[in-house]
Amino acid sequence: MPPFVEIDIYSDVVCPWCYIGKRKLEQALESYDGDVTIRYRPFQLDPRPVDRPQPLLTALAGKFGGPDRVGEIVARVTGAAAGAGLHLDFDSALSANTFDAHRLVWFADQRGRAAEVIEALYRAHFTQGVDIGSPDALATVAAGAGLDEAEARAFLDSPTGTAEVRMDLAEARELGVSSVPTFVFAGKYAVTGAQDVDTLRGVLEEVRRREAAEAALRPVGVPSAGDKADGCTDDSCAV
Repeated sequence: MPPFVEIDIYSDVVCPWCYIGKRKLEQALESYDGDVTIRYRPFQLDPRPVDRPQPLLTALAGKFGGPDRVGEIVARVTGAAAGAGLHLDFDSALSANTFDAHRLVWFADQRGRAAEVIEALYRAHFTQGVDIGSPDALATVAAGAGLDEAEARAFLDSPTGTAEVRMDLAEARELGVSSVPTFVFAGKYAVTGAQDVDTLRGVLEEVRRREAAEAALRPVGVPSAGDKADGCTDDSCAV
């Protein structure tokens, strides 16, 4: 049986490359015959508070050197998104602080709906012009992803999950995650950026190969999974 692989995805839900990278990983997994578990880990590209949302293109122009430079970035990103089967509408997108969005993903994960919620957050931000910094909007997103809207709204009004998300953000910094998306396979192999599907397929196969080899190896005197393979001892031999 192919080894089980855990994939931690460090991402921010206002990062278009994270959305593209997520979709490309999903496409790579379509032809992968091993078992995987995906865990979504928070990262904030800009943790500063946003008192009043403004058009994302305006915010990006202030950050990246004006509308001409932003136009170049958007053209490249939308082209890459289209190649992954995604349509991104930067004209309607709004700037947002994503801390509460990450809390909502944490909340959803406790209920087995993290994948649905993070997909809904990307869609809300990049295609529907939703202010994903708004608790009301986040509760609506949660409802669309299969969670109870009132329960989600009550959660967002509480401090629950705040400490956990802050710990995860600190852990990302300690691990050296400085750009997103970052994919960590089996807790030890990191791949950064929205890699193409073939590259991700190759990574999955290489991780599988390494994990299988590691399972068969052991220090002298310590049993390992490899001991279950056919072989001989002093008084017996597999037949």
